[in-house]
Amino acid sequence: MVSIATGSLAVRREQARERWLQKINADVYVTVGMGTCGLAAGAGDTLAAIEAELAKRNLNAVVGKVGCVGMCSYEPMVELQAGGKPRVNYGQATARNVPEIFASYFDGAPLRKSVVVGEVAPTVIQTNGRALHSLSFVDPESKEKTAFHQKQLRIVLSNCGLIDPESIDDYLALDGYKALETVLTEMTPEEVIEEVTRSGLRGRGGGGFPTGVKWGFARKTPKWPKYVICNADEGDPGAFMDRSVLEGDPHSVIEGMIIAGYAIGAETGYIYCRAEYPLAIRRLEIALAQARELGLLGEDILGSGFGFNILIKEGAGAFVCGEETALMASIQGERGQPWPRPPYPAVSGLWGRPSNVNNVKSYAYTPRIIRLGAEWFKNLGTEGSPGTAVFALTGMVNRTGLVEVPMGITLREIIYDVGGGISLGKKFKAVQTGGPLGGCLPEAHLNTPVDFDSLRAAGAVMGSGGMIVADETTCMVEFAKYFMQFVCDESCGKCPPCRIGSTRMLEILERITAGEGELEDLDEIRRLATGMEKGSLCALGQLAPSPVISTLRHFEEEYRAHIEDRRCPAGKCRALITYEIVADLCTGCMVCMRNCPSNAISGEKRQPHVIDPELCERCGLCMEVCKFDAIIVW
Repeated sequence: MVSIATGSLAVRREQARERWLQKINADVYVTVGMGTCGLAAGAGDTLAAIEAELAKRNLNAVVGKVGCVGMCSYEPMVELQAGGKPRVNYGQATARNVPEIFASYFDGAPLRKSVVVGEVAPTVIQTNGRALHSLSFVDPESKEKTAFHQKQLRIVLSNCGLIDPESIDDYLALDGYKALETVLTEMTPEEVIEEVTRSGLRGRGGGGFPTGVKWGFARKTPKWPKYVICNADEGDPGAFMDRSVLEGDPHSVIEGMIIAGYAIGAETGYIYCRAEYPLAIRRLEIALAQARELGLLGEDILGSGFGFNILIKEGAGAFVCGEETALMASIQGERGQPWPRPPYPAVSGLWGRPSNVNNVKSYAYTPRIIRLGAEWFKNLGTEGSPGTAVFALTGMVNRTGLVEVPMGITLREIIYDVGGGISLGKKFKAVQTGGPLGGCLPEAHLNTPVDFDSLRAAGAVMGSGGMIVADETTCMVEFAKYFMQFVCDESCGKCPPCRIGSTRMLEILERITAGEGELEDLDEIRRLATGMEKGSLCALGQLAPSPVISTLRHFEEEYRAHIEDRRCPAGKCRALITYEIVADLCTGCMVCMRNCPSNAISGEKRQPHVIDPELCERCGLCMEVCKFDAIIVW
């Protein structure tokens, strides 16, 4: 493959921009969110219904497929623009709702089943004449940003939902590979590292280590070959940040990796992506093939003399392979287990050679930083944590989804302003940040700024970006037990502090939730946690006690209620709850009796019923079907 020349790339970019503008300004332009969340909600059927409706109306339209726009709770999502009308985005746009959406948009008919998310308002951030396009939604009435987008700042996600992730021309149209062009024609490797260092970018994989400093270590190590590795082994429960970036904007990660390769002196890169992400892998393969065809991967890129190639390594779903040394062991064909450090990967990594490992988001930031400048990025967020934070907001909130906010925003703003508050009118109880190795923070910490240092000071961590919200019905002991069970399942078993410590801690939590705990167990939990934190080989074992210790710190009274009173205040631990029918409220309708799977309810028609606690399985079905709120749990 002969590399495309710099001038030819500029021409290709202008042609791509013209085609992209023609596409989005077509007489009829329709896009469908085709990320995993959209496809799971039926976006494929929605697309087929749209094509049928266009044919029925005899409309000549451009139909585009985009990645996730972040509003996962509204999927499937459809954007529609025609005849000079505003671009309107519709949520819950199932195949059945498509005719109604078209009738509403074109004919002014009422809209009942789907939801108007808002009018599409692309935003442009400019620095020194260079633009970063992004997508947001405004309320059709007020023309203000919708609540979900009002406090967001989309940098890493700027192209997601805006371009076709399977089109390199769409990426080029929005200044794609312009940063690579600048790097290879105007900057030395040392200048690239200096620019990234000055930006203050910290790794988004969880550790928060300065990216430019890490690149500098790998650059200075006088051994070859060197490797660039992208950690896309996103294994946290409820996390989908990296997956969405790879599905919606894969070329940004590829461009960032090529720049990193040039900076440290590497010729080969690996993207380690879990096999459970088939769509992300497929789109990466498409993007890599397109980049190779254009000569942006391979030998002599842009006539610079620099060559670089990228391979995909599919992981088998081991959470421990998110740890960089276990990940490299897996790439080498070995069992995914961490190895002792030092030496660190920048000195001796993959196959004993200098290696740079960064997260998906870290590489995706890189082209933006080169294009817009280190000062631009440094002025976003906080002094110690510049830039933005990307979170998968899940749990008991009204608006779940993928959010990107400036560092320094508070937990309260994310949960209540972006997420719309706690669902079903419940009260907030806790938020878990940092995934299964993170910490839980109660209401008193809602004003904590979201950045690396503030979260750590509060007893939590940034992690790779998972954020799970719990409401008042959550049992925090059971919550902690869930994460410890996850750790036990995912521990590689190599070091005793993690392997044995997590097992013993899980056993204690199981005893407590079964009503068999003792107060001495709380001291034992703390003792085990100290041993795991100090003695474990990698971050999995070192941070595994965090959910348990943080819940014990903030909700000790809940642990004590399980132990001293043999009672679960949240009514979740089956062994510690009792269902009772309030005689004054029971009408004797017999609905609960008919639905009870264990025949634990007895009584005559139109007479108060009774639950036999010996037969009751504590499934809660009686409470669900009772229309008179006559069943209580204590």
